[in-house]
Formats: sequence, C-alpha cells, structure tokens
Amino acid sequence: MKDFTAQALNLFFASSVIAYLITPLVRKLAIKANIYDTPGLHKRHKTPTPQLGGIAIYLAFLIPITLYLPLTPQLLAVLLGATLMVFLGVIDDTLGTNAWVKFCGQIIIAFITYQAGLRINWVTNPLGGLVMLDWLSLPLTILWIVGITNAINLMDGVDGLASGMSGISAGILAFVAYQTNQPFAALLLIAILGSNLGFLRYNFAPAKIFMGDSGSMVLGYLLSTVSILGVLKSTVTLSLIIPILALGIPISDTLYSIFRRVKNRQPIFQADNGHFHHKLLDKGLSPRQVVVGSYIVSSALGLVAIAISIFAG
Repeated sequence: MKDFTAQALNLFFASSVIAYLITPLVRKLAIKANIYDTPGLHKRHKTPTPQLGGIAIYLAFLIPITLYLPLTPQLLAVLLGATLMVFLGVIDDTLGTNAWVKFCGQIIIAFITYQAGLRINWVTNPLGGLVMLDWLSLPLTILWIVGITNAINLMDGVDGLASGMSGISAGILAFVAYQTNQPFAALLLIAILGSNLGFLRYNFAPAKIFMGDSGSMVLGYLLSTVSILGVLKSTVTLSLIIPILALGIPISDTLYSIFRRVKNRQPIFQADNGHFHHKLLDKGLSPRQVVVGSYIVSSALGLVAIAISIFAG
C-alpha cells in the first residue's frame, strides 16, 4: 500500500506539473505555426483558438510513465497506440482529414493494439463465471477502442468539457482498478487524471488552447485501453458495466448521435448541433454551467460504478 501510494502521488504530481508547464509552450508553437480552431457552423467558440493541446496531454502522460513504471509488453502496446493516435490527430488538426480516413486510421491502430496483446478476452457472467469471447474478442476490442475514442472526440465541443470529463472518468476507473487488485492500471489512470488536470488550467472556459483531435482521440484511446488492462480484466460481476458508467455521458451522447443521424438519414460522421452540450447551450446555459453540470452528472454515475465494484465484488 505504501509503495502504491508513493508511486501514485509521484505520477499524479509529475503528470500535472508537466502538463501545466508544457501546455503554454505548445500554445506558442500553435500560434507561431498558425494552427487555430476557427469558429464555424458547428463550433460555438467566438474567436480563433490555438489547438494541438493534445501534444501536451500526451507528453504529460508519457514522460512520468516511462520514468516511474516498468515498460511491460502491454504498456508498450498502449504507448505505441497512443503515439500513433496523437500522430493521426495532429495530421487532422493541422491539415484536416476526411472523417472516413480518420475512422479507418483508428481501426488500424486498434487492430495493432489487439495484435500487440491488449484485448478483451472475456466478460463476466452476472449469473457467475466468465464468458470467453473466442473469435468475438477481435471485433469487440476494436469496437470498444474506436467507440470510446470517438465518444471523447464528440464531447470536445465546450471549453473544458472533454478534458474535465476524461479526468473524472480516469479518477473513477483508477479507484475501481485499485479496489479490484489492478494497481498497475490504477497508476496509468492516475497519470491520465494528472495530465488532464494540468491541461484544464488552460482549457477551462474561456479556453486559451484547445486539445484538438490530437488530444480527444489520445484520451479516448488511453481510457479505452487502460480500462481493458484494468477494470475489464477483473472478475468482478458486471465488470463491463463499470467503465460504461464511468464514461456514461460520452457513450450515451455518441449512441444518441448515431441514432439521430441514422433517423434523419444523415452521414454518421457529419457534424451537427445535436449533442447534449449543444442542446444545453441552446436552452440558455453558459458554457461553464454546461461543463460543471456535466462534471456533476459524470461524478454521480462514477459513484454508482464504484458502488458496483465494491458490492458486486
């Protein structure tokens, strides 16, 4: 317990401080390179804002992890996928890519992650025991990784929303991972939490920098893969429900978006103003009210997840 606490504090402090220090440097780089997210039809911010903040989040996670933790094969798989995801996001942030190209890139990265050994091999049976997935392991793993990656990406529509929600989800999953005897995954999640909090100092409304796709996609990738490494590897009854609750708002918003676009015969990847945060803004709430309200709801869902992990374990 003592060693875990010391490691957790070191990782949290280091990732927070690195994100806090690097983010202004990345912002200056984005300004110098003229990389801005400009207001548009589906974007509610009022002035062009520098992006590429995902680079700071990525480095704030990568640096302390490689310094404090052993580079196991599974961790190397996570870091490889995260690096590729950041690279894909930076290309989109700087040059712009077709939505289908980006989606195919995410699938390829998820497949590489699966081939590297990070996969969902079973789910728990509520009636007892485990259900081995066999050939379903590959599609379910890819669906989980790509789905959560896009869920966080779709949430990045209001200052501080995606970074704060990702931090809350990481904190919840870290608690559950530790409580279910998955301390290594808990430490990774604590580093994700720290990197988000350090970045949030500059991303909360009014944002000085946006994370861009390089940030939202790497956060979604990290949360999905580390949850596979931790919570989904546990034998706690209803273990699949726990990360779904911890990521409840982005997952439900994504499912609703797919349903809405299919119903309206729109392309699934076509941007619109129908997300939960857009609807709340349209009702007159301020960006800060939307974000704080989302934090509260996400935290409440997280407490339910924690309760399940404790009482169903």
